[in-house]
Amino acid sequence: MQHCGTAAQLASLGFSSPSSSSSSSSVGSNDDPGTDSSTFYGKRRTPALPIPESSEDSEGSSSDDEIIINVKTGQDEIYSDSSEQSEAEDEGQDEGQSGSESRRLLWKTPARVHYPAPVWIGQLPSVSEVLTPTEYFRQMFTPECLRHIVEQSNLYSVQKDVNSPLNCSEKEFEQFIGVAFHMSIYGIPATRMCWQAGTRIDKIADVMPMRRWEQIKANIHFNDNSLDLSPSNPCRDPLFKLRPLLNFALDTMNNIPMDEHLSVDEQIIPYKGKSRLKLYNPSKPHKWGYKVYLLCDSKGIAYNFEFHTGKIQPVIGMPDLGASSNIVLRVASIVPQGQNFKLYHDNWFTSTGLEMEMAKKKIYCLGTVRANRLKGCSLKSDKDLKTIGRGAFDEKVATFEGGQLIAGKWQDNRTVTMLSTFAGAYPTCKVKRWDRKLSKVTDVQCPSSVVTYNKNMGGVDLMDSLIALYRTKIRSRKWYLRIFFHLMDMLCVNAWLLYRRDYHACVQKGKEELGLREFKSSVAEVLCKQGSSSQLKRGRPSSESSDMRRQKKRETKPQQEVRKDGMAHWPYYSDKQGRCKKHGCTGQTRQPLGTDKSCHSSMKSECASQQLQGSSLSSSAAACPLVQSHRPLGHRGANVGQVRLRSLSHQGPKPVNAAIVS
Repeated sequence: MQHCGTAAQLASLGFSSPSSSSSSSSVGSNDDPGTDSSTFYGKRRTPALPIPESSEDSEGSSSDDEIIINVKTGQDEIYSDSSEQSEAEDEGQDEGQSGSESRRLLWKTPARVHYPAPVWIGQLPSVSEVLTPTEYFRQMFTPECLRHIVEQSNLYSVQKDVNSPLNCSEKEFEQFIGVAFHMSIYGIPATRMCWQAGTRIDKIADVMPMRRWEQIKANIHFNDNSLDLSPSNPCRDPLFKLRPLLNFALDTMNNIPMDEHLSVDEQIIPYKGKSRLKLYNPSKPHKWGYKVYLLCDSKGIAYNFEFHTGKIQPVIGMPDLGASSNIVLRVASIVPQGQNFKLYHDNWFTSTGLEMEMAKKKIYCLGTVRANRLKGCSLKSDKDLKTIGRGAFDEKVATFEGGQLIAGKWQDNRTVTMLSTFAGAYPTCKVKRWDRKLSKVTDVQCPSSVVTYNKNMGGVDLMDSLIALYRTKIRSRKWYLRIFFHLMDMLCVNAWLLYRRDYHACVQKGKEELGLREFKSSVAEVLCKQGSSSQLKRGRPSSESSDMRRQKKRETKPQQEVRKDGMAHWPYYSDKQGRCKKHGCTGQTRQPLGTDKSCHSSMKSECASQQLQGSSLSSSAAACPLVQSHRPLGHRGANVGQVRLRSLSHQGPKPVNAAIVS
């Protein structure tokens, strides 16, 4: 892990330079360091400028191997993550609550016994048919949530300016979300490009005007500001502006039937704007952003989440196991008890107290663990395992009321320490590893617990990668809009994963499985078009059809190099009037027109004939005024994208002159 800043910068803030460490959600070649834990994780250092006890972030509650340092920079607060104080603090909390139990544990070397995993009692509901993509999405984004957002957005617009209400309907807001989904699929860098002439996207620009879309975006709201507490009030909810939206999302996700294998991990919502909830962790791909703790299954379906807002409180009615373990208790509180679910987590969350507490609920855990959290467990040292060679491992077992703890250490490229209540080292299996000395791939002995962990731990990472494929990247100064669009992406990915689960449960012949892009595009198209009616505009009705008017707007001005290249400037005839393009001529006529398809220039017949006779060009460009006079397009009186060329004859559509033909 990289340092959070230079030594001089940390010293100026009153902190000493933190030591580095790393962790991974999957174990293998680079999971645990091969050094002694007391020297690797370092000792707790007292900062020169102590953080007050009233601070929200005085407790370590950050990511893998991290500390939260509160650095005030004007209006914004930045949280910088490192590895020392967080571990020391959650260690101290573990000792305060479960230290006595850890000391009473008697670790023994077991015989070569295979520990069978408890049989899962629950089951997924049977599915008879596969729904449409929009039906799956509307199960996640309910009509009640849509109605609440529309009401609060309209209220917020009136609170801002009573003279300009938003007057947004539910159907119009669905179109807003559909447009946002289309933007995420196309991946455009700026939203206004969808309406601009050169980069216009019909699926977006035909749904609603740009100004209306931006007006909805500027007024989107989720809670009544008049009910908010003052920022100085300690009881104020940091996520007050989003709380109703989060509650609606949690209600739908908590009701999804759960699979057997679940995992708890963190997720980063990328964001670099001003927000006191923003975190900084230099070891992550997205160093700045909001942190969310997720509960997912091995397929990536999310069932619960919780935002990191500062100090992590213990679960009511549960023991305080420290910041990291309390997160698992809070997020996994919705898991049904007594059904033998399997829960996986990495070494920042794992502790003996957590696994014993979950085992009492018949929820069995498996995860990597830091060596200093195994009190009294004398596994072989890293040096001894390295001497034996790759594939060596050691295992200890401790019994407690309600089950047993199985701790093991395995030597790969580095040592990996595991702690579980249901999985041991046996039966071992073989994994493929590259041997540098032999210059070939060899088989290495691997404990069963490591294979089980690697197979089922990556659910949160899978969800994060699927969201990143088609992330909605709409810029805004409002900090909560980034979270709103992230939740919409998460609900859409969740809907697609549920669709896949039902599709594989009842395979329908003749129907091909939709990928995420096709699924999200289908949802966006239905949201944009379903139930929409073409409203009559004020004014005199036009004789042109809507398709003709739309085609008229699509024509764009050619670039300068194309307009003046002297190639393919052939006139064609139209019945509409225009204005002469010749420099200095202001004449107009209502005679039939000829429009140059190459450069869309216009010219009166007399001017065109004079220019053609005096031209030395022998190509079709002789009649084009833009080859002779470099006057730019877009002059007064010309239609944008449709500047027309006057007919070179007063007698209607017939060849202008033989000299035009090259």
